[in-house]
Amino acid sequence: MAKEKKERKQVRQPHKEALRRRLNRIVGQVQGIARMVEEDRYCVDVLVQLSAVKAALNQVSLQLIEDHTKGCVRQAIRAGDSEEEVIEELMGVLKKLAK
Repeated sequence: MAKEKKERKQVRQPHKEALRRRLNRIVGQVQGIARMVEEDRYCVDVLVQLSAVKAALNQVSLQLIEDHTKGCVRQAIRAGDSEEEVIEELMGVLKKLAK
């Protein structure tokens, strides 16, 4: 039996510009970390910067989760979609992020 293809949904991100700015800043941080490694910088300094990038990515994730919950989840429930399926999808995403 063939595996069902997951439907790709498209939404308008309410905080698109802020998210793009944050992500661009993160890209710059990662490039800086690569330079630090290339320059043989002190391991602790590199690890501190890696921690900052992880925290920044977590903030992007939290904003997207909030937007998804307030937008997509709310809209799906109001449209009559199965609450169980909507919650299951949200929990699946949260579990992936918690790994």
